[in-house]
Amino acid sequence: MADNKNLPRLTEKDIPQEPLDETVSWGSDVAAQMLRQLDVPYVALNPGASYRGLHDSLVNHLGNHAPEMLMCLHEEHAVAIAQGFAKATGKPMGVVLHANVGLMHGTMSIFNAWADRQPMLILGATGPVDAAIRRPWIDWLHTSQDQGALVRNFVKYDDQPGSIEAIPEAMLRAWQQTTTKPSAPVYVCLDAALQEKKIEEPIQFPDPSRFKASAPPRAAADDLASAVTLLKNAKNPVILYGRCERTQSAWDNRLELAERLGAKMLSDLKAGAMVPTNHELHAAVPFTGLNPAGKEALRNADVILSIGWIDLGGILRQAFGASPVTPKVIHASVDAQLHNGWGKETFGLPPVDLNLMVDPDQAVADLLAAVPSKKAKTYQLLPPSTDRPGDDEPMNIRHVAFALRDAVGHDKTSFAALARSWPVDVFPHIHPLAYLGKDGGGGIGSGPGLAIGAALAQKHSDLFSIAVLGDGDTAMSINALWTAAKYEIPTLIVIANNRSYFNDELHQEGVARTRGRNPNNRWVGQQVDAPAPDLAKLAEGQGVKGIGPITDPKALKAAIDRAVAEVRSGKPCLIDVHIDAEFGRHVRESSTDRSMAKEVK
Repeated sequence: MADNKNLPRLTEKDIPQEPLDETVSWGSDVAAQMLRQLDVPYVALNPGASYRGLHDSLVNHLGNHAPEMLMCLHEEHAVAIAQGFAKATGKPMGVVLHANVGLMHGTMSIFNAWADRQPMLILGATGPVDAAIRRPWIDWLHTSQDQGALVRNFVKYDDQPGSIEAIPEAMLRAWQQTTTKPSAPVYVCLDAALQEKKIEEPIQFPDPSRFKASAPPRAAADDLASAVTLLKNAKNPVILYGRCERTQSAWDNRLELAERLGAKMLSDLKAGAMVPTNHELHAAVPFTGLNPAGKEALRNADVILSIGWIDLGGILRQAFGASPVTPKVIHASVDAQLHNGWGKETFGLPPVDLNLMVDPDQAVADLLAAVPSKKAKTYQLLPPSTDRPGDDEPMNIRHVAFALRDAVGHDKTSFAALARSWPVDVFPHIHPLAYLGKDGGGGIGSGPGLAIGAALAQKHSDLFSIAVLGDGDTAMSINALWTAAKYEIPTLIVIANNRSYFNDELHQEGVARTRGRNPNNRWVGQQVDAPAPDLAKLAEGQGVKGIGPITDPKALKAAIDRAVAEVRSGKPCLIDVHIDAEFGRHVRESSTDRSMAKEVK
């Protein structure tokens, strides 16, 4: 494990006054010590009296360091920040949620992280469970008989230890669960009375190194041999790269496998950057809903290798409709281990000829070891697009992408989020952290928190952290920016502001057309205009530099240059750009058309 005690503090403003009490004297000191022993670097939280004991232990026992508290203005942001951190690092951080009410605030973000299969350790509190010591009124309201039941359907594991001595094992087991693939959030609820109970006998802390996550499972030899035979004999293989590791070695392995096989590659925007999208074997622009080039590649394939693809049944249905799926299909994923029937993130059941219930990147490594190393040719990386829009055109997302590319220059960028219709040809995915993928569960309002969490993880790196968000997503959680301002977390948040919940406009237009009604009324109850919220001023109100709204392409370069300079100085910045909502409409329409699942003619 990394030694997070050597991490520099995020801020010198929150250093507790000495002396500290380093003696493990209270129940909550045990939980705090476990966080430190697990090398949790940060805990995101919004204060609450149900965990006042733990809060005291983090401050007056550990000195607010290793872990350091990251204060948030809403529990939803705290969880989203942890998710963004996990997306950028592959590692969990901590979250603390107050009683049942704070847990309910955080549930949407927990669901996002669950659907995104991201690790995090969530601590909660309830009680006192013992009714005899509850304060009148408020302690009764904030006590639940089975608080974990609120989230049990979308966490991997939950527990509520019944004694101080049981806290270490509960937290160790939760940590082991969240770090074992497939990852997902875990929840440990601490009785308020246990937190504030005096320790009578010294606590023996277990050695965390003896409770590590297990190694990822590997394919059976016969199954691996069958997969190799199918792939070696394939004339037109296609590899679907979905949810995988964001390490350079895993990235290199994935690319090497495709080149050895001469296989076309497809990427999923939901998963993020998994292979270079400007590689000549990359057959289509990364997508959420299957695009025409991707459909052509799949329909011409004789073998399809799915490496952690998030919705394999869905993409096959989009490609083949109700017709038989003619290519042989190999699927490598452990995601089914989390399927519990409550949610339908199982997606459609795909027809699979060889189901490898293994970690996707382990499957790639094992296939590489068995596939001949000789390549048919040397493959090229294509240069980024130079197809710039004119300044006389309505402001669109391509204007933003080119201005941003010019401003960051040779800086290595990492996008925590991208708006729909973002031009990947202008900013191709060229390294594992180039783009971190979508929010997982489609929960609007997660974007600012995800951006801050990713930037937190990259604060001491050479990456320039960016998030391109929608205006609806941002307005819903604008006060998440306060955390970025307080802890000086440098990130550039670009708002692709179409003053509308435009995706839903297209839904309403489609419904109206289907029913023979007026599609021109699609905007009613959808547009965020007249007045449009001033997102730059709202950002300023949180202590973040706000620029905009920018409505003229001619003014965009100077505005983005100023925003980039602000982030390079070590601070967050938001720039609000008003764009043409109709630009890239075809991309959005593919996600609103339920007829895509019907038979392909």
